[in-house]
Amino acid sequence: MNGDMLGTLLPIIAMFAIMWFLLIRPAQKRQKQTKSMQESLKRGDKVITIGGLHGVIDAVDDTSVFLKVADGTTLQFDRQAVGRVVDASAS
Repeated sequence: MNGDMLGTLLPIIAMFAIMWFLLIRPAQKRQKQTKSMQESLKRGDKVITIGGLHGVIDAVDDTSVFLKVADGTTLQFDRQAVGRVVDASAS
């Protein structure tokens, strides 16, 4: 009886382990990287928001970033709205 139960649970445990390594773990890693990037934002960084807006950070406070865009316009965004920092050497 005990061997049958182990034989039944083993495939379920294996599927959970596979899901963990293929889906959950990489997603958590991406979240940590994104959070780290958003916490390290500083003035002068060239960024792209999750909406696709390109700009240069003019100022940063606890929850917001202020982006300079075309014609010197400054827009305020939540830090979470920054999708990525653009490498200046790649431009």
